[in-house]
Amino acid sequence: MSGPDRDGRMGRPVRKASGTAGSNWLDAMAPVPWAATAGVHGHRRRAAPLYTPEERARRDSTVWTLVQGILAPVQFIVCLISAGLVIHWLDTGEHYLEATVSVLVKTALLYAIMITGSVWEKVVFGKWLFARPFFWEDVVSMGVIALHTLYVAALVYNWGTPHDRMILALVAYGIYAVNAVQFLLKLRAARMESQMPSDRAVMGGAR
Repeated sequence: MSGPDRDGRMGRPVRKASGTAGSNWLDAMAPVPWAATAGVHGHRRRAAPLYTPEERARRDSTVWTLVQGILAPVQFIVCLISAGLVIHWLDTGEHYLEATVSVLVKTALLYAIMITGSVWEKVVFGKWLFARPFFWEDVVSMGVIALHTLYVAALVYNWGTPHDRMILALVAYGIYAVNAVQFLLKLRAARMESQMPSDRAVMGGAR
């Protein structure tokens, strides 16, 4: 008579590992972009590299890489200044115009870096958005753009109070900070990948 497998010493049923169909679905939708090893169905596999040799060559040769490298730190500095002005207005009620203009400048830079970044992805990966290595970065970026755009719409159509709009700007900046950390981590991964020996370079990197 057949029955469940048992531990010979204790006579207890031995539970068998179940499959992970959900993980297969997630991998198909948005493969993990960083170099790693993971156990899947009892064996180990390596994640796809951030760049193929051809993609890396296109990244290094296109002018859009330089454009991104310039716009990213400029936007970050403007964000810090603008956040300071917004917080100062919320605290004191002074310099509302300066705070508002700073948010608009930050929004303009965000649009500039997103448009040029989309062109960069098209040149390097052949997709305007959501290329495999930057799938989650692009997802969060869409949220950042939506919040900044909502601020501009609220300002133009006078939705809510000035206080409401400034709080919205700070929320947008908070999500932007998360997005910036994503790209910094990806940049670090790209540098680590570029330092790998040539026979391992295909196993493991960012704009």
